[in-house]
Formats: sequence, structure tokens, C-alpha cells
Amino acid sequence: MSPRKSVAEARRTRERIVDRAISLASVDGLEGLTIGRLATDLGMSKAGILGHFGTKEALQLAALEGASAIFSRVVWEGAQHERPGLLRLRAVCEAWFSYLEAEREVFPGGCLFTTAAVEFDARHGVLRDAVARLVRLWRRRLTGEVRTAVAAGELPAGTEPEQIAYEIVGVYLALNQEIQLLGAPDVAAVRTRRALDRLLANP
Repeated sequence: MSPRKSVAEARRTRERIVDRAISLASVDGLEGLTIGRLATDLGMSKAGILGHFGTKEALQLAALEGASAIFSRVVWEGAQHERPGLLRLRAVCEAWFSYLEAEREVFPGGCLFTTAAVEFDARHGVLRDAVARLVRLWRRRLTGEVRTAVAAGELPAGTEPEQIAYEIVGVYLALNQEIQLLGAPDVAAVRTRRALDRLLANP
């Protein structure tokens, strides 16, 4: 096997491991992610799994970053064709809605960030810091679009961008809970869109 092919094969194997880790972590949490379960599911040895990451914590971080990449691709990048401001913000919200409803094969347990935030909010360490960093990044992106919408006159002049971003995040936390815990996606869809219409109403 050529060195180039070896590198490509190693990359594909690593991606398979991360994909499976994301799926498991969405259900069992990042702490519930075990090398043994991954090895069994993927038909690999434990040493083979660890050979790609070194430690369980590195694997957990890779799963978190992989989930972040999927979220950004589906939710953020999917709305980039829209004009900055209210149109893009609404497109982001709609894509976020679809992400929670449609990405069940990738995230069978629902949004991994919601799971991880609950799992690590009272802890300290690298994983908690990583989760907090990604949450802050997403909230800054939302805030930026709200600010652009206010500047363009698409939202009332007195609108506080940070507050709107805060409430939008809260709406989607409730949506994830309604879908995953309460099993009422239809009710969640109606309530979520009603809440967004109130938050993003034109002046």
C-alpha cells in the first residue's frame, strides 16, 4: 500500500469512528461514549480506536467538533445564500428546525450540544470549555444577524440583539425537548414557529 493510500485509509477510518461516536454520544452523552462500544460497533480493536485519538478525551473532543461541523454545514452554511439580516436569520431558524427534525440518523438522541451542555454545565475541564466555546460562537453569529437586521430597519430600532439571540436559543432548546423528551413534534413545530414570528416580527 502506498503512503498516500495509507493516509487516505487512516483518514476514512477516523471519520467512521467520529461519525459513530457522534451518533452514540447524542443518545448516551459524551461521558457515556466508550472505546469498547465503538470497537464492537465498528468491528475494530480497542487499540485500533485509541490509535487514532490517543485518549478518550481526545475522542470526545473529536466527536464534539464533528457534530459542530455538521451543525454549521446544515444550519449556517445552508442559509448563506440569503441576504444578511432578517432574511438570513429566518433561513437559519428554518434550517435549525430541519436539523432537529431531519438529522435523526446522525443524531438519534437529538441535538448533541443540548445533551453536552446539560452533561457538562456543572463540571470543569477541557470538554466543558469546548462546549461553552461552541455555544458562545453560535450565539455570537445569531447576535450578528440580529444586529444587521436592526441596522437595516428590518427589526425595531430598540431591539437588543443579545436578548433576541438568547431567546432564539431558548426556543430551540424547548423544541429539542418537545421532540425528544415529550414526543410531540407537531405541537413543537407550531409553538416554535409562533415564538419565532413574535421574536422576529417586522416593525
